[in-house]
Amino acid sequence: MDARHAIGTSLSLTEHLRHHGPGPRPGPRLIEAVGEAGLTGRGGAGFPTAHKLRAVAEGGRRAVVVANGMESEPFSRKDQTLLALAPHLVLDGAVLAAEAVGADRIHLCLPATRTTQLHALTTTVAERRSAQLDSVPILVEAMPHGYVTSESTALVHWLNGGPARPTSAPPRTHERGVHGRPTLVQNVETLAHLALIARHGPHWFRQAGTAASPGTTLITVTGAVRHPGVLETEPGTRVSTLLQQAGGTDQPLQAVLLGGVAGTWLRTPFALDLPFSREGLAPHAAPGAGIIAALPHDACPLAETARILAYLAANGAQQCGPCRFGLPAVADDFSALADGHATPEQLDRLHRRIGLLPGRGACRHPDGAARLAASALTTFEADVDHHLTHGPCGRPTSLPVPAPTRTEHWT
Repeated sequence: MDARHAIGTSLSLTEHLRHHGPGPRPGPRLIEAVGEAGLTGRGGAGFPTAHKLRAVAEGGRRAVVVANGMESEPFSRKDQTLLALAPHLVLDGAVLAAEAVGADRIHLCLPATRTTQLHALTTTVAERRSAQLDSVPILVEAMPHGYVTSESTALVHWLNGGPARPTSAPPRTHERGVHGRPTLVQNVETLAHLALIARHGPHWFRQAGTAASPGTTLITVTGAVRHPGVLETEPGTRVSTLLQQAGGTDQPLQAVLLGGVAGTWLRTPFALDLPFSREGLAPHAAPGAGIIAALPHDACPLAETARILAYLAANGAQQCGPCRFGLPAVADDFSALADGHATPEQLDRLHRRIGLLPGRGACRHPDGAARLAASALTTFEADVDHHLTHGPCGRPTSLPVPAPTRTEHWT
């Protein structure tokens, strides 16, 4: 992954070194360089990477690095693609980050269900070890796969021998994480960018993107486009341009879902002219982990939302009230609305229940579900009225929403 080199085929270690050159030593200014570059996390939250590095480096104890390759967002494919095609760039970044914060080990966390990628990355790490390329050992971890198991505290909890469920903070992972040590949890795409900044410098990185969102980013475009998949783009590119780069559409779109299953619905054509960046989408939406899902004109937006909410309700950690009771209740109410069975009183109850979800759980899983549901009720107000007064519209669904199967294995 590189602002000047589009990902096409997988790079072997020899090809990686030929293209990028030997991995640079971090030096005393790596954290400052990352800060000057303006790199932010590519996992969804968009937190400044230099702040996380500095907090762990100043922890006063030997640190740990966790490279997060779980990618539990069901619409996203960017991290899987990056690890398949440019794994050495990610591992370079992980080692550089470990050296910068004073860590003595790196845990590369992947879903246990992705057996082919686990095998490939285990082989890749062994190849680097044989070449004596890395100063810090890298451990490939096969973790339980669920929507919330990619959350940073869930990763740390599992690495400490517990279930892969989020835990309440404080303490923050940078304060006390794996085995009680300061822990840097970083998305794999962020680490790949760090490796490039270490090689080329912050000025090079800022030649792409915007002043507030510099560099390039990987996004996943799905839904009603001719070529769904992963694109490397500059933040600030118009949503319409990104849809065209994914092959365009065969029919008019009624809306796009931005930010993934915990994201926000926006109507077209308004959404198409928005720059796809954190500042460009604000205050209407956020990029999340870089997701654009295109909804065709002939699909039922309420049925699509009901499917997503059912998936989210089934994939909570089931350890707090909002996940155990509130989110399933919202999903059931929304399903009744989509099926044309809801009454105005039930719609009022749905609004109240949505308002009770945010800010009450150990993680932000209920907050994302509430955001999705609230945006659907606002964006598709005419559809809500139709379903209330005339019953279901009969239009199909088309988005690749997983079945609402409850996560069974947490350890």
